[in-house]
Amino acid sequence: MNLITVVRLPFTRSVGWKELQQRRPSIPLLAWTIVFPMSLLPPLMLYYAGTHYGDAFVAGFADREWRFITTILFLAELLTFFVMGWLIHAVVNGTRELSIDYHDAYLLAALAPLPLWSAAIMLLIPSLLLNALAVLVALGISCSLIYHGLQALCRRTDEDIVAMSATYTIMAAGVLAWGLLMAIVWAY
Repeated sequence: MNLITVVRLPFTRSVGWKELQQRRPSIPLLAWTIVFPMSLLPPLMLYYAGTHYGDAFVAGFADREWRFITTILFLAELLTFFVMGWLIHAVVNGTRELSIDYHDAYLLAALAPLPLWSAAIMLLIPSLLLNALAVLVALGISCSLIYHGLQALCRRTDEDIVAMSATYTIMAAGVLAWGLLMAIVWAY
C-alpha cells in the first residue's frame, strides 16, 4: 500500500480499506508495528517541549516531572489501543445493522489515532495556539477515519446513519480517554 492510499483512508470507504482487511495483520503485529512506535511520538515530543520551552509554552510547564508524566502517558496510550479495539467491537456489534470482527476492530483502533499521534510533531513549535489547532484538525481527521473505516470494514454497511452513530459513540469514548490522558499531564 502506498502513501497516497494511506492518506486517502480518512476520506473514502472504497480506497485502501479492503486491501488492509485482506492483508489481515495480526493484533500483536499491529501493536508492534503501528501502535508502539507511533505512541512513542507524543511522549517524546511532550518531553522535548516541556524540557526545552518550559514556561514559554505554558505557564508552569517547566516545573513538571516530565520523565514520569511521559512514561505514564506512553503506557496509557498502549492500554488505550486495547480498550478502544474492544470498544469498537462492542459498540458496532451492539447494533443490529452492523457487524465487525475483532481483527477489523483492532485494525481500526490502530489506525484511528494516527492523526493525533502525528499532531504531536507540532510540539516542535512553541505555540500553544498552533498546537491546539493541530490537535483539533487531527481529531476531525481521526473521526473521519473511524467513520469511513466502519463503512468499509463492517458487514451490512448500507446503514450510514448507524455507522455515523457508532462513530459518535466511539469518538466520544476516545475523546474522554484523550481528556483523561491530558489530565494526567496537567495533574503532575
